[in-house]
Amino acid sequence: MATSDTESGLSVESPCVRKCTLDEHDICIGCFRSIDEICAWGSASSSRRSEILQLAATRREQNSRRA
Repeated sequence: MATSDTESGLSVESPCVRKCTLDEHDICIGCFRSIDEICAWGSASSSRRSEILQLAATRREQNSRRA
């Protein structure tokens, strides 16, 4: 996972696992971020990145329950 610095000086690690493939809902099957979240990541604040990570974690959990 890559690490990116934010304006606060803290870093929030990207969930990217270099398995970029979108499902039928435009959610990456590797990191579980939406295409909009992936595109916004580079300019997102650390608090927004944390929100994105929480959303992705929720999607990952929901996906594992279905499998």
